[in-house]
Amino acid sequence: MASPRNDGGFLTQEQREKLRIAVQNAETLSLTSPRSPTGSTTSALLQQYELHQQQVRAAAAAARGGGGGGGGGAGARHARRSHSGKAVKLKKDGAGGKGTWGRLIDADTATFLDRNDPNYDSDEEPYELIEAPATTPLEDYKKSLVTIIEEYFSTGDVKQTGSDLKELGYDDFHRYFVKKLVSMAMDRHDKEKEMVSVLLSSLYGDGLSSTQIKLGFVMLLQAVDDLAVDIPDAVDVLALFIARAVVDDILPPAFLNKAKGSLTESSKGLQVLQIAAKSYLSAPHHAELLERRWGGSTHITVEEVKRRITDLLKEYIKNGDTAEACRCIRELAVPFFHHEVVKRAATLGMESPAAETLIVKLLKEASEEGLISSSQMVKGFSRIVESLDDLSLDIPSAKSQFQTLVSKAVSEGWLDSSYESSGANGSVQDDDHEKLRRYKREAVSMIHEYFLSDDIPELIRTLKELGLPEYNPVFIKKLITIAMDRKNREKEMASVLLSSLSMELFSNEDIVKGFIMLLESAEDTALDILDASDELGLFLARAVIDDVLAPLNLDEIGSILPPKCSGAETLNMARSLASARHAGERLLRCWGGGTGWAVEDAKDKITKLLEEYESGGDVGEACKCIREMGMPFFNHEVVKKALVMAMEKKKECTLSLLHECFGEGIITINQMTKGFSRVRDGLDDLALDIPDAREKFLSYVEHGKKNGWLVPSFGVAAST
Repeated sequence: MASPRNDGGFLTQEQREKLRIAVQNAETLSLTSPRSPTGSTTSALLQQYELHQQQVRAAAAAARGGGGGGGGGAGARHARRSHSGKAVKLKKDGAGGKGTWGRLIDADTATFLDRNDPNYDSDEEPYELIEAPATTPLEDYKKSLVTIIEEYFSTGDVKQTGSDLKELGYDDFHRYFVKKLVSMAMDRHDKEKEMVSVLLSSLYGDGLSSTQIKLGFVMLLQAVDDLAVDIPDAVDVLALFIARAVVDDILPPAFLNKAKGSLTESSKGLQVLQIAAKSYLSAPHHAELLERRWGGSTHITVEEVKRRITDLLKEYIKNGDTAEACRCIRELAVPFFHHEVVKRAATLGMESPAAETLIVKLLKEASEEGLISSSQMVKGFSRIVESLDDLSLDIPSAKSQFQTLVSKAVSEGWLDSSYESSGANGSVQDDDHEKLRRYKREAVSMIHEYFLSDDIPELIRTLKELGLPEYNPVFIKKLITIAMDRKNREKEMASVLLSSLSMELFSNEDIVKGFIMLLESAEDTALDILDASDELGLFLARAVIDDVLAPLNLDEIGSILPPKCSGAETLNMARSLASARHAGERLLRCWGGGTGWAVEDAKDKITKLLEEYESGGDVGEACKCIREMGMPFFNHEVVKKALVMAMEKKKECTLSLLHECFGEGIITINQMTKGFSRVRDGLDDLALDIPDAREKFLSYVEHGKKNGWLVPSFGVAAST
C-alpha cells in the first residue's frame, strides 16, 4: 500500500520534513495532556505554516504579474487572472494564430485571445498554475484507515492488516487507528467486535506500541458522548472493549484510574470506566467470561459442553481419579454452567448406586476447592427437582435417593443448609408443578402463533380464556426469552405486544415480576443467547420509553437483585439507554420499528385466494397458496372466511376447499374448531345481512362433525 502523499504546496523537501515532525510533536503533546497549555503549540505551528503558505502564494502571484509594476516586457506575455479564475492573455508581439506573419504595423495596443476566432489555437493559452489545497500527513493517514479496517473485516487477515499499517508509516499516529478500529466495530456484530480484540492483541508490541493503544482508548473515552448518539449501547460496549484489553494484557489495570484525569466530570467516559471496573473486571472468573463474550475461540456450544460433561463424568466413574475430573471441569472454562455438572453427576449417581459414593466424593471435593460455587451447587440441585417426575419413570426410587443425597450434602457442608429448609428438596407439590408446566407449554404455543399471525387481539383473548393471571410474569419471561433468540422483527413484535398487554390485561406488578425473573436468570440465558445481556437491556429501556415500566420501577427491580450479579449489570445498561439524549427516537427504532406484515394484510391475502378459488375452482392451487402463506396458526381465519363466503354467495365450493385442506393436514382440527367458533360468535351480526345465516351454520357444523373436522361436543348455543 502506498504511503500517503506528503505534498506541501511550494515547500521544499526539507521544509516539508520539518513541518511533519513539528505537527507530530504538537499532536502528541496535546493528546497526552489535553488540559495543559501545551495544547496551544499545535495551533501556533499551524498558524506559522499558513503564514508561510500565504507568502509562497504572494510570490507566485508577483511572478505571474511580471513584478506587479509593469516594468519587464516578458511579464506582459503572461495571463492576467481575475478573481473568478478566468485567464485573459495580452498580446503585444503580433497577431493571428500559430504560424502567421502578424500585422504589418506593430502596435502596443493590447489584444485578447478570442476563442471564437477561426484561427484560435488552445496552445496559445498561457500556462496556469492551479493551487491544490495542501493536505496534512494526518489527514491522509486517516483517509487510509477506513480502507484497511474494512478490508480486515472482510478477510480477517491479521498479518496483512499489520503489513498495511506498517506501510502507512507515521507510528505516532497509530492512536487514531485504535480509535477508528474500535469505533467502527462498536456499531457492528459480535463477529467484528471479537475480530478487533484479536487484532489489537496480535499487533501489540509488533506494530502498535503500548503508548499508542493507551492514547487511542483515551480518545475513545473522550468521544463516547458523541458515539452514544448513534450507538445506544456505546457505553457498555466500550466498557467491554477496555475490560477485554485489560484481560488480554494490552492495557494495564492502572489505566482505568489514570484515564480519569483526562475526562470531565460530566463525561460518559467516567461511566465507561466504572462499568469496566465494577461490572466486568471484578466479576468472578471474569477472564473466561470476557474471552467468550463475543464468541471468541474459547466459545463452545451448550450441546458440546453437555457432551463433554457427560464424557468426563463417565470417565471418572471408570477410573475414580477425582483430581483428574476436577482438572477437566476447570479446563471447560464455563464456571456459570457448573450447575449442569452437579445435575448430571447426581443423576448418574441415582442411576448407578455403585457410582454414588464416587459422585458424592467428586462434588464434595469440587466444592471444597472452590471449583463449583455454592450458588451453582444449589442451582444444580434445583434443576434435579424440576426433572424428578421424569426421573422417577426410569428410577422408581429417585425421590427417596435424592432426598438422601440432599441430607448428606447439607450435613457434610458442601450444600447450603438454607436449601433444605427452602422447600426445594423434592417435597414440592406435584400438582403445582404440573399446572405450571402446562401453562408454559400453552404460553410457548401462543407466542409462536403470535409471531406468525401478528394478531394481538387473538392472543389477548386466548390468555383471558386460559384464566391463570397468577402466571402472567411467566408469560412475560417466555415472550422476551423467545424473542431474544429471534430476528429484529420478533423483538419489535414482543415490545409492541408487551405494551398492549400492559394496557389491557397485565398489571404493573406482573410486568415488574416478569423482568425480575428475566434478570435473575440472565446468566443461564447468556449460555444459549450470547448477546442476551444487551438485548435484555434494550427490552428494559424500551419498556420505559413505551410507559410499560416507570423509571422508578428500575430502582425497585435493582433493590431486589444481588448487587454484583449479571442482571444488575444489565439493569445499569438499561438506565443509561433510557436516560440518554434522544432515547425515545433511538429506542423506538432499535429493532427497525416494523412488525412484519400486518394482520389486515394476511386477511386480505386470504380473501383474494378464496375469491380466486371460487372463480377458477383449482383446489390444488388454493391449498398451495394457503401453505405458502406460512401462517399455520392463522388458518382459523381461512375457515371463518370460507364459511362466511359460502353463506353469502350460496355456493358451497369453499367447503370442498376446507375438506381438501383438512385431508392434507394443512388445517388442523384445532384451527378448524377455532374458525367455526369465530363464525358462531358473530352469527347475530351476520344474520342482519344473511337472514338464514343460523340455519346454514347449523348445516355446516353437522357437515364438519360428519367429516371429522369438529369434535362431536361442538355446540352452537354460545351466541344465543
